[in-house]
Formats: sequence, C-alpha cells, structure tokens
Amino acid sequence: MWGGIALWLLTAIVTYTTRNSNLLPTLILLGSFLVPAVFVLWAYERHGRDLGATAILGCFLTGGILGVLGASVMESYLLHPSLRMFLGVGLIEEAVKLLALMFVLRRHPGIHGMRAGLVLGATVGFGFAAFESAGYAFNAAVTMKGIDLRALLETEVLRGVLAPFGHGLWTAIAGGVLLSFRKPNGRFRLAAPVIGTYIGVAVLHSLWDSMHGIAIWLVAEITDTGLRRELFAQGYIVTPTDQQQHLFTLFSVGGMVVITLVALAWLRSLAHRARDTGAEGRQGARIHTP
Repeated sequence: MWGGIALWLLTAIVTYTTRNSNLLPTLILLGSFLVPAVFVLWAYERHGRDLGATAILGCFLTGGILGVLGASVMESYLLHPSLRMFLGVGLIEEAVKLLALMFVLRRHPGIHGMRAGLVLGATVGFGFAAFESAGYAFNAAVTMKGIDLRALLETEVLRGVLAPFGHGLWTAIAGGVLLSFRKPNGRFRLAAPVIGTYIGVAVLHSLWDSMHGIAIWLVAEITDTGLRRELFAQGYIVTPTDQQQHLFTLFSVGGMVVITLVALAWLRSLAHRARDTGAEGRQGARIHTP
C-alpha cells in the first residue's frame, strides 16, 4: 500500500511539475486502482488462495467492467436527483454487480459457500469501484478550460479514502449470501435470504449516495427553512448560516459513518458464520474444481 501511495505521489508531482498530459492516464489508473487492488490482494492472501487467480482476476476485471457498463446503460434513464433516483441507482448497481459475479462464475461450478462469496463479491465490488473512480477522475480532470489537475487529485484522494467502505463492502455481503445458496451443480438459487440481502445492500448503497441531500433536508427541517423538497434536488442551501453549515457536516459525515458501521457489522456476522461452518463440504466451505 505505502509503496503504491509513494508511486502515486511521485507521478502526481512529476505531472504537476512538467504539465505533461501524457502522464494523465498513468496518474488516473494508478490512483483509481491502488486501493481496490490492495484490498483484493489482501483478501486473496488471507482468505482466498484456494479460489485460484483466474477467478479473482475474472471477478475484478470482467466483473468490474460488466458492472460499470450495465449500470451506465440502465442509469441513463435516471436523470433528476431525488431519493427515488438514488434508490434506483442502488438497486441497479447492486443487481449488475451480482449478475457480473454470476457470469464470471458460470465456468466455476465448484465455487460456492459463504467464504468464497465474501471474497469474490468484494473483488467484483472493488473492480467496479476502480473503473468507476477512473471515470470520475477523468471527468474531474477534463474541463472547458483544459486539464484541471487539482480537481483530478482531489477526486482520487476522496475516492481512494472511501473505497474500502463502498462497493467492495456491499457486494461482499450480497456475494456471500448468494454463493452460500449456490447448488453443488453450480446453479444459483435466488432464495428469500438472497433477495432480502440484495435489497438490504441496495438500500445501504442508496442511503450512502443520497446522504448529501438527506443532510440538507434535515438541516432545512431543523432550521425551519422553506422549499425542503426542492433543496434535496438542488443539492445546496443558498447563503447558509454557520449553524446550518455545522449541522450539514454533522449529518452528512455522521450518516455515512452510521451506514458504514451497519455494513461492517453485517459483514462481520457473515464472516463469523463462514468460520463457524468452515469445514470443507459444509455451508461456509468452498470446493474448487479447476
């Protein structure tokens, strides 16, 4: 991790000093993939060595790309910021990531169980996050006035810090439950717990994405500001007071912390279940056939 951060900082310094636009792809890719790749490698080394490199790489690259493409196509119909739109985004992105996981594992019928699902689900989620972050970084860099390097760096730092608490975490939860119900012949069962888990992580995802608007709405409610619904879509309060600014920071940051803690507790309970049934051939185990 620290070596990667040092490389990213060196690339950023050289790019800023030389103003060489040829270095932008290196800067974007390094910054976008560093944190997701490190967490995937950590999960592979600690919990997924027997899964095989093919499954890990397939989930990270193929799963990530298919997830981003599918989400982009489906989300193009959701244009106006609203709580309903954010719920739609959560449902769409979590669905396409699970479909991508199922697609990658169609040639690996022997991979099943909670532990395998947690590792490979996280891998798909981190792959999705890496490619999505690259897109956000590119959009931040390209402006009407030319290349905005500062916006690019700020975007990559923010996305890198938040990466462990987003897509990888949510899809690990959904993937773990999905593979725990996979049949020995490789067929996926969309049992009630699988559907319920999918809806649950989609709600967490939606709340995470909409926390900015929710914080504004809460501030407007508490400080008795008019146009409460309009403020959610607008995304900001015109000329906010100091009290409103402090409340907004409290609600937005506090809300994201609460969402993360809920997701981590959920993941921890699934990991304990996988360990408790960790013998090969039982639910938490995973049988691999090359």
